[in-house]
Amino acid sequence: MQTSGSAAVRVRGLRKRYGNPRTGFKDAVAGLDLDVAHGEIVAVLGPNGAGKTTTVEILEGFRTRDDGDVAVLGEDPGEAGRAWRARIGVVMQDSRDLSELTVIEKVRSTAAAYPRSRDPEEVIAAVGLGEKSKARTRGLSGGQRRRLDVALGIVGRPELLFLDEPTTGFDPEARRSFWDLVTGLRDDGTTILLTTHYLDEAAQLADRVLVVRDGVVVAEGTPESLGGPAARTPVVAWDDGGVRRTERTDRPTAAVARLIAAAGPDAEVPGLSVTRPTLEDVYLSLIGETPAHDTATATTHDKEAA
Repeated sequence: MQTSGSAAVRVRGLRKRYGNPRTGFKDAVAGLDLDVAHGEIVAVLGPNGAGKTTTVEILEGFRTRDDGDVAVLGEDPGEAGRAWRARIGVVMQDSRDLSELTVIEKVRSTAAAYPRSRDPEEVIAAVGLGEKSKARTRGLSGGQRRRLDVALGIVGRPELLFLDEPTTGFDPEARRSFWDLVTGLRDDGTTILLTTHYLDEAAQLADRVLVVRDGVVVAEGTPESLGGPAARTPVVAWDDGGVRRTERTDRPTAAVARLIAAAGPDAEVPGLSVTRPTLEDVYLSLIGETPAHDTATATTHDKEAA
């Protein structure tokens, strides 16, 4: 079924339920809405069991849905054919490929299935497997196999690329190289939907971030604006008689000045720090977990008092 719309991905009211009448049903996805524009990198964040992987598998056409409207590159993935599949690339979360094929043989055979694939040797080099080109897949380490998964996902030159936890098992240098590769793909016009548990990865790569909890999107925005302005309010912290106290304020300098004045001339404010909540802090608050600096006893001051 051809579906109109200019978005690369458009989802409205997506639902997927698991279970049976005897044990009961549970909504893995409970009315999720999602939009991804052409040429955009969108990162989907959420705790385990939030519905991220189920959603992505439905968008990829690998899992059926119970309800909702879904259009991926203008088609319903549940009914789309081979020509549509040639336009998407998929890097799944878990691969146990123990093939006897070598890396170059595996990438070449995948490339042959696409009408306008990239050069296999260039792709292998881009994911850092140049020295393993002639190694058999079954002999690769976990991290090397993950890089091969990425190579297989991008060799077909997809219009839309699904990356499900793509850098699991990568060392820091390999992750940085992969980030450069992903931004290069975006600059060439590839649309990318990314799921990751690495908050720094989302901050580095994503044009927009969506947080999923209990099968629905609970927040979205750029990495800098996620959670709204109040979410990034600076936190002043200090030690008070063995108790760690914190204050959120838009006027941290005034708050520090007040603490110094209260301490007296030439006195130090023990444990004084001023921090601005990171993307990780905002994310943890959105999924119902408390950031580390908020676990201390809080002191409440309004902005005028600060």
